[in-house]
Amino acid sequence: MSDSENEGGIPLLDPEFDSTSTSKKRQRDLEPGADADAKKAIKKAKRKEKKKQKLKATNNIDEDDLDQELGVNRAFEKMDSQLLADYINSRTRHYGKELSSLELEDKFIPAHTIKDASSWTKPRTLENLAAFLKKQSKDLKPTPAKPCGAPHTLIVTSSGIRAADTFRALKSGLPAQGVQKANVAKLFAKHMKLKEQVDLLKKSNIDFGVGTPDRLSALLDQNALSVANLKRIVVDVSYIDQKKRGILDMRELHEPLIKLLLRGDFMGEDQQDAGDLLVFY
Repeated sequence: MSDSENEGGIPLLDPEFDSTSTSKKRQRDLEPGADADAKKAIKKAKRKEKKKQKLKATNNIDEDDLDQELGVNRAFEKMDSQLLADYINSRTRHYGKELSSLELEDKFIPAHTIKDASSWTKPRTLENLAAFLKKQSKDLKPTPAKPCGAPHTLIVTSSGIRAADTFRALKSGLPAQGVQKANVAKLFAKHMKLKEQVDLLKKSNIDFGVGTPDRLSALLDQNALSVANLKRIVVDVSYIDQKKRGILDMRELHEPLIKLLLRGDFMGEDQQDAGDLLVFY
């Protein structure tokens, strides 16, 4: 037998058990931190971190910005017009993977149509909405008596329930901001049928309209809602539900919203007459 064989011999049979690894495993099992609750906590932390990284990768949103106690995504507070346009268009791209580049471009929101509201630093809750509108517009005078159904402000929300809450917040908040006797219209499906809203708009003048994308589009299609006095479209973008989702986080809400915002009624043919029309709250 050679010297090399003596020095570096390899056993013919591998041991059935690794005593070293077994002892280490027993030691871990005996440690107080290795009980069932600790293991569950570790798994939960890993899932949370994985979800956080996935959220950031797909949405460019940090989960730390999702304030569930207030029900708002505070990331939008930091976005200027260009960052907002980039983010919204990235969501459009995400939902439109089957579309061509040209088809996608037709669905993109131009940055110049978005008003920079990043100077507003208070939480974007309904309690602060009236004060936000007053600061952004400075003048919220009543609209002229004619034409009917022609508000100066439209507020777009994610659901009928949210729209009803927004309506109540405006009715109580606007007088506190010095906006007296404001006519606020409910333009969502929760309380009124489409025909009832059409009839109401055709005989009433309104200052603020609160509604959902689909219902607002339907009222525009019926020529009941007029853009003659329109100065701003406010999108309730910061609000998140219990699952931390906002109006841009669900395809069934995002697509009707983009379709509404890009209507020719608002943007015109060349989109150059809509500067600062869109305000994301």
